[in-house]
Amino acid sequence: MNVLITGATKGIGRAITTIFAQNEAHIAVAARNEADLMQLKQEVEDQFATAKIYPFTADLGKKEEVLAFAKFVKSHFTKVDVLINNVGVFLPGDVLEGDEGSLEQLIEVNLYSAFHLSRAIVPNMIAQKKGHIFNMCSIASLGPRINSGLYVISKYAMLGMSKSMREELKDKGVKVTSVLPGPTWSSAWEGSGLPKERLMPAEEVAQIIWNAYRLGPNAVIEELLIQPQFGDI
Repeated sequence: MNVLITGATKGIGRAITTIFAQNEAHIAVAARNEADLMQLKQEVEDQFATAKIYPFTADLGKKEEVLAFAKFVKSHFTKVDVLINNVGVFLPGDVLEGDEGSLEQLIEVNLYSAFHLSRAIVPNMIAQKKGHIFNMCSIASLGPRINSGLYVISKYAMLGMSKSMREELKDKGVKVTSVLPGPTWSSAWEGSGLPKERLMPAEEVAQIIWNAYRLGPNAVIEELLIQPQFGDI
């Protein structure tokens, strides 16, 4: 099983990498920090002898680096079974008063990275009439949030793209799942004052994604909305 995961070194991305590695996957991973990537490779391969990690350092907010990652993937994999468009960034800010340039950055990372990578990789899936794409959207894809209007725009767009991909690919043997997690624990929440148990563990989100992937060829989960037991924050 050959898998691509963007934003793989932290939070949900790292948890997804771990669960696919546990199930003997060969995984191409991309993130900005080379040291984090190499640490991920060592830890995962030490823990799971049958897994293989192919790290690639890239700023996925830049089209040319997304395409370089796609080229790297094609040099190692003759086929791609799973594409997980996970990389994302959060910048606070309302629509009318947010910092100049924030929306552009959010769109480049949260939307264009998945757009360009999908266009580079999915033709391989179409040719083999098999594959599964997971697009990591957000609870913010569904409605406005205080001080997050710019982020909401990028995640609305991501969900719209994901739903469009589902319609375009459902007769080609390629599955598309939109994943909408609510607040999930990662280092970004440290210092927030919230108890860890108030948020979802990234490992449980990853487990749900793995379960969705394991469905047979005649079923697909189109949309996964996952929330903490006590609700949104």
